[in-house]
Amino acid sequence: MSERRLALARTRIKFCGLTREQDIDAAVAAGADALGFVLWPGSKRGIDESRLARLSARVPAFVTRVGLFVDPSPALVARCAESLDLLQFHGDEPPALCASFSRPWIKALRMREDLDLQMAVETYDGAQAVLLDAYRPGVPGGTGETFDWSRIPARLAKPVILAGGLTPDNVADAIATVRPFAVDVSGGVEADAGLKDPEQMLAFANAVRHADHANLNGW
Repeated sequence: MSERRLALARTRIKFCGLTREQDIDAAVAAGADALGFVLWPGSKRGIDESRLARLSARVPAFVTRVGLFVDPSPALVARCAESLDLLQFHGDEPPALCASFSRPWIKALRMREDLDLQMAVETYDGAQAVLLDAYRPGVPGGTGETFDWSRIPARLAKPVILAGGLTPDNVADAIATVRPFAVDVSGGVEADAGLKDPEQMLAFANAVRHADHANLNGW
């Protein structure tokens, strides 16, 4: 059994890019551990501060509210932090900026070919976890593309949140290959950009649970 998996009872699930109240309800009903809100105007799933406040107020206890930022102003993060439990940085933010707010944080790393993943994890040593996403030049995330999961080493100093092109059809393979702490999905469970499909969210969550059960029984 891998060291990464020893500490885990199950794979956590994060649904990202939520924009509507009914999608929050459906995500929670499916068993989400975390919900992601995009605070970057360049995204089709982006929301503003007032919308964040309304949506985050709908999230029940014990479901983590995550705010996604891309090279934000400190003032924006500080204002939004009141409605969030965890900050997610997707740009070129220096570690000092990520750590300067009164919230725990995670760092997204895009898996470009020349990325030294071990060094990047050491650079962002204050992060609670690293989110690994596909790389496309000029796009900070949300590409809907997978990357070569075999590039992720079995041992990293931080928990891995796997993102990038995950769907109900491939998430079981992703879990079997990577053994991540969590999986993160957005476009893979949508009817349209920012509009989640309740049936797809439930299918994704069920696929994660079935994968965990199969993997645990296989050891």
